[in-house]
Amino acid sequence: MEPRSKIRTIIVFCLFLAIAGIIGFGYFCQDQVCALSKRAVILQSSDILAYNELPLHQANSINGNANGNSNGNGNSVGGITAMASKSSAPQNIIANAGLSYEDVLNDDFQFDMDGHDVMVFLHIQKTGGTSFGRHLVRDLDLKRPCECQRQRKRCYCFRPHRNENWLFSRYSTGWKCGLHADWTELTSCVDVELDKNEGETAKRRYFYISLLRQPIARYMSEYRHVRRGATWKGSRHWCLGRQATAAELPACYKGKDWLDVDLDQFAGCESNLAANRQTRMLADLALVGCYNKSSMPAHERDRVMLASAKRNLAAMAYFGLTEYQKMSQYIFEETFNLRFAIPFEQHNTTISATAVQNLRPDQKRRIEKLNSLDIELYAFAKTLLFQRFEHLKAKDTNFEQRYANLGNIYFKQGVTEFNWDSNVEDGLSTDH
Repeated sequence: MEPRSKIRTIIVFCLFLAIAGIIGFGYFCQDQVCALSKRAVILQSSDILAYNELPLHQANSINGNANGNSNGNGNSVGGITAMASKSSAPQNIIANAGLSYEDVLNDDFQFDMDGHDVMVFLHIQKTGGTSFGRHLVRDLDLKRPCECQRQRKRCYCFRPHRNENWLFSRYSTGWKCGLHADWTELTSCVDVELDKNEGETAKRRYFYISLLRQPIARYMSEYRHVRRGATWKGSRHWCLGRQATAAELPACYKGKDWLDVDLDQFAGCESNLAANRQTRMLADLALVGCYNKSSMPAHERDRVMLASAKRNLAAMAYFGLTEYQKMSQYIFEETFNLRFAIPFEQHNTTISATAVQNLRPDQKRRIEKLNSLDIELYAFAKTLLFQRFEHLKAKDTNFEQRYANLGNIYFKQGVTEFNWDSNVEDGLSTDH
């Protein structure tokens, strides 16, 4: 009997260790690292490929399924996973992607400054985001305006009754998730960084916002910026728990910068992230093996990345287009029930637009090919923006007066007129 008793004791002990190990591994290991094998991550891409083929109204209805079906972190899961039911592949991991546009269309929706709502600005280079970011912290009409200090690129954007951030952006919190952090980086980082910053864990609702720009003009603006000596060496390119390696992202130049590079050289570097930047920064890069381009064929990688970017953009609480500034301002104000104290002025000619007109035909064709994903994404975004505008316009019984007087809050002092286009060509800085 004694040997059997010992065997039973050993079996029970082993079972205890196994259960404890499973629980401990699940608790301490990051979701995006432990929940999927590399093969599973790649397989999941089939869940969203249909997004490239769907008419926009159907894509909207899919995201609309998320309305009222958010998880504990405020993540809209219904719309994104709806397509997965058509496929036998596992469902895609949803990070802290925030509430969708459909969620905020509820009649009783209110961006709660006094609660735990946080606006997260995904700032894509050369889209006018620097100027827009400044006006988020300077020119919104708030109960407790952001406190900006002279000679500093930082403002304190606190809630009305306590010192907690309602805005996660360059000018409020700084580049906490890395320089120009993309969707992949932000959704896995923002919650952690705010917990650190505020010294406590909170159940927050996140609202992601971003700006897009006509791809060729944006590409030329980035080229001109880099040619003047700008770099973004501080960018982490973080995905699935690690940074991109030098082998995955080889440097396009030797030395400290790419000063005076000519356009053909700029376009000729295969690892230049300027190409299709907007698509890459809005996509869930975990679906394509992050920056490891050997994980799937190039055409498949492009299809998955574009579908993911479209899905994430459509699910965002807000996005604007540089070329449609007044419309973008109206959509922002109606979406969040917040008012800017300045009008967004529209000027159709920028330095980069002129540069595009001066391109040789072969250069223009090459740049269009390099940015083919961004061109398709922008067309999708433009159609979606107009749909959102028409929807909000139809609900607004006072539309004509509201639209004609955007930004006319006369009682706010010290406000200067905001010309978005004239500020799109940012001054030289490595962190723009």
